[in-house]
Amino acid sequence: MNTRTLALIAVSIATLIYGLNYTIAKEVMPLYIQPFGFILIRVIGATAIFWLVSLFVKPEKIDKGDYKKIFVASIFGIALNMLAFFKGLSLTAPISASVMMVMSPIMVLIFSSILIRKPIGKQRILGVFIGLIGTVLLITYGSSAAVASTNSNWGNFLVFVNASSYGLYLVLAKDLSKKYHPITFIKWFYLFGLILVTPFGFVELTEVIWQKIPTNIYWNIGFVVIFTTCVTYLFNLYGLSKLKPTTVSVFIYLQPVIATVYALLVGSDTLNMVKVFATIFIFLGVYLVTKQVEEKHKVLKK
Repeated sequence: MNTRTLALIAVSIATLIYGLNYTIAKEVMPLYIQPFGFILIRVIGATAIFWLVSLFVKPEKIDKGDYKKIFVASIFGIALNMLAFFKGLSLTAPISASVMMVMSPIMVLIFSSILIRKPIGKQRILGVFIGLIGTVLLITYGSSAAVASTNSNWGNFLVFVNASSYGLYLVLAKDLSKKYHPITFIKWFYLFGLILVTPFGFVELTEVIWQKIPTNIYWNIGFVVIFTTCVTYLFNLYGLSKLKPTTVSVFIYLQPVIATVYALLVGSDTLNMVKVFATIFIFLGVYLVTKQVEEKHKVLKK
């Protein structure tokens, strides 16, 4: 099995975990743990695990200039990304949140174009415009009956911020993921992330009443810390070192499918026509954006 196939399998597993995470994490927040407090638990657990694992990996020196790059990557890959996502998920429904994340490939291409100073192109611009129409529809009118509309709108917007932040992180982490061993990169990545999220989550963490949390919720917390955080970041980082950022981001297309099926099975969310139409717009926008890139790559290979 070649490295590309392994990378695709790794990213696929990470996508499956992310799809399940929308409902699993939603069951914890905000009833038992507030979102920022949950993020702090998540990052503390992941930081401890990665630094423990690093004891069994050959030490690798990081260039001084790269510490700053890792810190910047942690701002968008952990702090803004996670805080916006969990706060947004606590306010909106799993299906809406998963659909909003599909905007990440569009954001990856926008940030890639900005950073490498290349024109976006007419088809990309049309794709971005259509995708944003779907995003605005979902943010404004995609509320579920089980979620208060004003909170749901704000929650959908925060998930969009998360998708944008994650898109920028994929672009920023690309070179670093190739240069260093995944554990070497990610242990510093999470340590910086822990420093960044602690001021936001400390108070909410101290407010948690642990003895009132049911056993099944502890399992949910464990799933988020071990699988959603450690496994997915390692697998995505491995995929990113072998694949293009746009290829990794395209796997996000599967998240709404997995999240929708699981949420409907456990009864944590419902579908409505606005969600359906918004999803169509977003997927069409992403298709137009990524299709042009694929064609461009084919031309360059000839």
